[in-house]
Amino acid sequence: MMLTSVLDRAVVADESIPCRKDPELWFAESPADVEDAKQLCRECPVREQCLAGAMDRAEPWGVWGGELFVSGVIVARKRPRGRPRKNEIAA
Repeated sequence: MMLTSVLDRAVVADESIPCRKDPELWFAESPADVEDAKQLCRECPVREQCLAGAMDRAEPWGVWGGELFVSGVIVARKRPRGRPRKNEIAA
């Protein structure tokens, strides 16, 4: 099911669907922006339908239904660019 069909069938105003205001935020490169998009999704009236549709389609990337998809799989957090450290730093 496409996201547009979920949104078209939703009995809500476009103003209450956060991704209609700034669609680029849901495909951001910055980890902070991705977390902002996930937070905005938490109050969306079609969050569950959006997430279910994204899972069915195995969305390749972006925030859908409050979850981050990378290569069709839900991941907890977006990692910043760069290589991970070889050794852990003592806290």
